[in-house]
Amino acid sequence: MVVDRRDKYQQVVLRGKYQRLYSYLRSLHANEWRTSFVEIEAVVGFQLPPSARLHRPWWGNQKRSNGHSHALAWSVAGWETAEVNMDAETLLFRRSHPRPEARPSLDEAWPVHPTAVWPKGLSLRREDLYEERV
Repeated sequence: MVVDRRDKYQQVVLRGKYQRLYSYLRSLHANEWRTSFVEIEAVVGFQLPPSARLHRPWWGNQKRSNGHSHALAWSVAGWETAEVNMDAETLLFRRSHPRPEARPSLDEAWPVHPTAVWPKGLSLRREDLYEERV
């Protein structure tokens, strides 16, 4: 039996303390999020532990998807930390694999017109189709 590790880690994160951070990062459309410790606390709904403000390694990225629950939350969401400034209590979250530039959808390129609305100036009356030409 093959176990999908990524799926298992995602289940662990969704049951964990930092589930709201995971969900928030998944909802972002940008490839970077410059934030503060206070903003992260607002997202997760509780104060970060004192070690987050005292020890730079708390913000370290994990090479494997096992370890600390907070780092697991952002790594499974597809993000990594960078530019951690312990004095200013700020950091940059950056996508591990940046999303490609959004291309317009077919509906944006060629808008769909409701079928009940007939375009102005278009007529299928016989007189309009077969008007005499000189």
